[in-house]
Amino acid sequence: MANGVSARRYSAVAILLHWASALGVLVLIGLGLTMTHAGLAPLRQFQLYQWHKSVGITVLALTALRVLWRLTHRPPPHPAGMPARERRAAAAAHHLLYLLLVGLPLTGWAVVSLSPFNIPTVLYGIVPWPHLPLAGLAPDPAAEGVLKRVHALGAWFLAALLAIHVAAALRHHLLLRDDVLRRMLPGRSTSITPTVEPTR
Repeated sequence: MANGVSARRYSAVAILLHWASALGVLVLIGLGLTMTHAGLAPLRQFQLYQWHKSVGITVLALTALRVLWRLTHRPPPHPAGMPARERRAAAAAHHLLYLLLVGLPLTGWAVVSLSPFNIPTVLYGIVPWPHLPLAGLAPDPAAEGVLKRVHALGAWFLAALLAIHVAAALRHHLLLRDDVLRRMLPGRSTSITPTVEPTR
């Protein structure tokens, strides 16, 4: 990695994947709330479920790419003076986010795969998507119900974690006035805050 300002910013690929994932998650939350609480007509609700599944699989694919990129590209260092407990908290929050970004699409996929209705998934109305292979398990309404609850609770937890994530980024930007937020924003940004290498 180059020295200087660029070493204190995420790469263009990491920034693109981050914001694409963030947009996908916001769309998923909006779709999820609308299709389960808005009292829509059956046809409209079906359409939103199809969109929800399509965006969910997209977020799963983006997360896989993010993990691969993160494993092969060192992230920028933390700001100098950032307490060790905050670094540990940030690492834990990121790990939880990645876990939810993988786990929620998988549980949603499992719900569809175990549903006795056996409704096919066609991503964006174009690409047929198979059910999740579950070791030959037959459709199971009881298992489907459990996974639905797990998926819903996980979605609420993800929303809460995202709110904390945004609040932490704004705290760094507005109160601490370091470059934690700027280094993930698109475009050029001049880093003026000394940094320390992240702990492994």
